[in-house]
Amino acid sequence: MWRELLPVGRHPDSHGYRRFAWTGADTECRAWFQEQAETRGLTYEIDRNGNQWAWLGDPAQGDAVVTGSHLDSVPDGGAFDGPLGVVSSFAALDELRARQAEFAKPLAIVNFGDEEGARFGLACVGSRLTAGQLTVEQAHRLTDGEGITLPQAMEAAGHDPDGIGADPQRLARIGAFVELHVEQGRSLDLSGDRVGIASAIWPHGRWRFDFRGEANHAGTTRLTDRRDPMLSYAETVLAARREAELAGAVATFGKIAVEPNGVNAIPSLVRGWLDSRAADQESLDQVVGGIEKAAREYAQAHGIALDVVRESFTPVVEFDHALRDELARILGTGADLKVPVLGTGAGHDAGILSGSIPTAMLFVRNPTGVSHSPAESAAEDDCAAGVLALADVLEGLACR
Repeated sequence: MWRELLPVGRHPDSHGYRRFAWTGADTECRAWFQEQAETRGLTYEIDRNGNQWAWLGDPAQGDAVVTGSHLDSVPDGGAFDGPLGVVSSFAALDELRARQAEFAKPLAIVNFGDEEGARFGLACVGSRLTAGQLTVEQAHRLTDGEGITLPQAMEAAGHDPDGIGADPQRLARIGAFVELHVEQGRSLDLSGDRVGIASAIWPHGRWRFDFRGEANHAGTTRLTDRRDPMLSYAETVLAARREAELAGAVATFGKIAVEPNGVNAIPSLVRGWLDSRAADQESLDQVVGGIEKAAREYAQAHGIALDVVRESFTPVVEFDHALRDELARILGTGADLKVPVLGTGAGHDAGILSGSIPTAMLFVRNPTGVSHSPAESAAEDDCAAGVLALADVLEGLACR
């Protein structure tokens, strides 16, 4: 399965993945998922929001145990973020069948659409729509860099966008959702553990900073006569690093748009997107508030207008304690497998769904801690340990 999926959407120069929602690479990934489901005799379906499901047993029975993740990527992302969870889910089902496990509850494997938000700028679109955290009106306003709306992209890829929206009936069928994911950090590597259990997801959000100045000639305009928004933006980037260090948090300006974007032109507009995350809400507010305060001071000093817009936000997610404890109990029975509990600064579909159904997460060791990069990696034996851990969890939750 892993070898089949590896070439899909991989860029020949960067060797990273460009599996953006509702594009050709995404369509190939979705076809792969359908093939895996049908090969195993599972009931395959696509829900109203474009998420893919593979069912073992009757969904109408209710109290289903669901696992899975996503197959899309960030720009030039790694091979493991998302796909490891989906591949491991199918592999865990194979393991349970090899054990001749008897299922007492329906089991489903899911591929949530547009988790990374690389194309339309909002993460976890598929799960947000399903959980009612993204309205139909908001979804219709999402556009990519070429001005294509989300409904237009869905329709071009063969999915009817007219039915998108909250899906409480589907969520009501689910008793537990467990998502396996490669760790996006080095906690497991530092502790020497192959697999861990998630405790919580840090609160996080995305803010857009628009610095508006005056376009002018780069060669003839005196420095004192310039209203250059790039200066205010650059100083704000440095302020973000300082504020994050003070609060023990993270803050990143990773995307920028410049107008008119000419080598010999002073910009009229610099638009930068801030991603910030912290262990608690108070720390996050401190970081973002400090960054905005500094940005406004810099902008005023340079004669620059500034608008700050919060484009998305996810509050702290405490995973269901009872389900988390049950995972620890199931995995704690093996003498050779320790299961540390750790938090994460990365958002996931499990975090979105946690407000509607009990959710939990398993992490697989990442030896470098690198993620959202072609250098993202996980050793084969660690991935195998993740599959076995997930199989044990699914057996404990869904089988007699």
